[in-house]
Amino acid sequence: MADIPFSNEELKEAVAGVLDEVRPMLQMDGGDVTLIDVRKPVVFVQLQGGCVGCASAGATLKYGIEKALKEKIHPELVVMNVPHGYEDKLDELVKYSFWFKRTP
Repeated sequence: MADIPFSNEELKEAVAGVLDEVRPMLQMDGGDVTLIDVRKPVVFVQLQGGCVGCASAGATLKYGIEKALKEKIHPELVVMNVPHGYEDKLDELVKYSFWFKRTP
């Protein structure tokens, strides 16, 4: 899919570091983020605490977390929030995601 010159495991380590940098911003509002998995180009995260159900959660994902990952690691990375209870159903999330149905 994306031509990202890192393995999923290498990306996972780098992503975890960037999430540690943005985490204080989320924690200030009672939220948090957990890294679920990385499958190029998708970074699967799960918003926690005050972020769950927050009206600004989409903006947090896109303009906070995803923007930081694109700037610090690779511009083709995409962040997908994993709803609680879907941690073991990542393939289903990707299958039904509108992002993957786009044509180039």
